[in-house]
Amino acid sequence: MPKIRLNGVNYTYDRRGDGPPLLLLHGFTGSAEHWSPHRDSFAARYTTLVIDLLGHGATESPTDPNRYRIEHAAQDLAALLTALSASRAHIVGYSMGGRLALYFALTYPAAVRSLVLESASPGLADPGERAQRAAADAQRADRIERAGIVAFVDDWERLPLFASQARLPSATRDRLRAQRLRNSPSGLANSLRGMSTGVQPSLWNRLGALERPVLLLTGALDPKFVAIAQRMYAVLPHARHITVPDAGHTIHLEQPDAFSQHVRDFLR
Repeated sequence: MPKIRLNGVNYTYDRRGDGPPLLLLHGFTGSAEHWSPHRDSFAARYTTLVIDLLGHGATESPTDPNRYRIEHAAQDLAALLTALSASRAHIVGYSMGGRLALYFALTYPAAVRSLVLESASPGLADPGERAQRAAADAQRADRIERAGIVAFVDDWERLPLFASQARLPSATRDRLRAQRLRNSPSGLANSLRGMSTGVQPSLWNRLGALERPVLLLTGALDPKFVAIAQRMYAVLPHARHITVPDAGHTIHLEQPDAFSQHVRDFLR
């Protein structure tokens, strides 16, 4: 995939298709490759952009954890869309990518046409919870660097959040694991230190100001994020919430046809 330099960091991205711009943002331990099942179908109608976020995939992994903070990641997205003449983009964000997409839309509203937030949150409203989560993610970051990425991915895949991924076809699970293992250990560690849910500012009190259409997608087997989406839906001015049956946290892999259809219907 081609490279582009954004605010001093070399990013890897891919662009295909024609039409209004559509930017896809992956989750933690992911990469642009996460969207492979969907890029071609979206590119039939949209100029589809995928990117390896900071510290992931083939994008550079700076040594300073502060460079990974969500405000800097959002500045990089703004620079990307400007450089590629892709302003007024639809943005689809999964998990960590959804948190970034939401922050970006609230910070650069003129650059956003609509949002699809898959299994995403606005962060943690309670300062005590944020501190606990930041400490837990700092410990995870230390473990990546101490024990290595194989041990960390083993731990990550055993989290209850991803239990439903055990039902994926074995070939899909193998590709997902291989993609996770190709990430930079220091990149993942610093992503946790700089952009985890506990580190980012809470966006809950800003949701009412978001004057863009938002689709909230959650999996029925992911009750934590179903509840979060229900709370978001209650305060977002222009939101729709869909819960997808027989899916957990990673709807775009667990129920790809339903995910693609819901996204296409919403964007149209």
